[in-house]
Amino acid sequence: MLFVLLIQGASSYAQSDSTTIKQFIHAQAELLCADNMHGRGYVQEGRAIASKYIQEKFWEYGLQPAPGNSSIVQPYYFPVNSFPGKMILAVNGKELVAGADYLIDAGSTSFAAKSLPVKTVDMGSVTDIDMLKKALRQFNGEAAYLLKNTDTMCKALGAHMEEIAMVLPEGCYLVPQKSKLTWTTAGKNIPAAVFYIKEDALPANCTEVRADIKAVYAAKCRNENIIAIAPGEVKDSFIALTGHYDHLGMMGEKALFPGASDNASGISMLLYLASYFVKHPPHYSVMFIVFSGEEPGLLGSDYYVKHPVVPLGKLKFLTNIDIMGDATDGVTVVNATEFPKQFGQLQHINETNKYIPVIKSRGKAQNSDHYYFTEAGVPSFFMYSNGGKGFYHDIYDVAGELTLNHVAGVAHLLIDFVAVQK
Repeated sequence: MLFVLLIQGASSYAQSDSTTIKQFIHAQAELLCADNMHGRGYVQEGRAIASKYIQEKFWEYGLQPAPGNSSIVQPYYFPVNSFPGKMILAVNGKELVAGADYLIDAGSTSFAAKSLPVKTVDMGSVTDIDMLKKALRQFNGEAAYLLKNTDTMCKALGAHMEEIAMVLPEGCYLVPQKSKLTWTTAGKNIPAAVFYIKEDALPANCTEVRADIKAVYAAKCRNENIIAIAPGEVKDSFIALTGHYDHLGMMGEKALFPGASDNASGISMLLYLASYFVKHPPHYSVMFIVFSGEEPGLLGSDYYVKHPVVPLGKLKFLTNIDIMGDATDGVTVVNATEFPKQFGQLQHINETNKYIPVIKSRGKAQNSDHYYFTEAGVPSFFMYSNGGKGFYHDIYDVAGELTLNHVAGVAHLLIDFVAVQK
């Protein structure tokens, strides 16, 4: 009975303002995806601009630094390769569109050639490392190499093409892609310039390539986690709500990766919850941890777990929020099988209030910023929404494509979940 009363009490406010929540989240996502954020990456300091904006909002809402701290910023450093300048690729005299027709391997080096003949190489016959070494010996700077059937090679070798790209010698390589173009970030600079090109963007007979790209490798790039507290009745124990604000940034001067669903939507959700919990303090204080460095490999959350601003044992539970663009098909909870009591609470809250269509259960996965907390003994969930058009790590993940279906219900669910933690 007490559990039900807690849920109903926490829900009374949330049920009255679903439209307001949706409008708030969409407005914040639009700001985080705006051109002046530069994709919240490493070109034109996009991630630093986003960090400053989030800090300003936390101070505006009235959040506080963690106990014993005067700042809400945790700086740290890691290497990154970026593409702030030219990004030109033309095949048979036709310039291709960066982001739409092709992606560059995120580790690629600078490269320029006014005209290179194209030599086609079938990589499908490469089935072991010795054969790969033999194939690599034929590559030199006298041609651009069109590598066909790399998917067959990668399957045989048990490797990703990005791993093969790391061992390619200096030069220019074109890799046709049957599947969706999906970009990433890299903390390395490889010898080659490797382009992943949509098959239908390539002519039937590739004879000549012109390329001009500018890569910049920074061995020590400053990044920032942001940690702020909404005080509850208990000041020294916390429910943590987390998410990452970084994204892929820009590929050259024109191709922008806004990262609306991943993860401007999640950060916008956290901003709403921060504004809410300052006005409606729960039992435990709520710690908001907003990470950078997720896209290069969970670097921000890894750093935080190794350098916590309060002892990890003070975290009663952590929920990481990533990809909140559309919950038409509900949400999935990673670690649901690891923490059945808390997952049961979520299920009961949703069954009582019908916030979202379904909450799906999933086991452990190293797929977002909850992971290192779980490994360090902090009970943690990772919650992501299910729905939308599937835009991910591409130029099409823009704020205008966010439906935010049922996302206000997710906010209600999280508010109630925090409220019943006693």
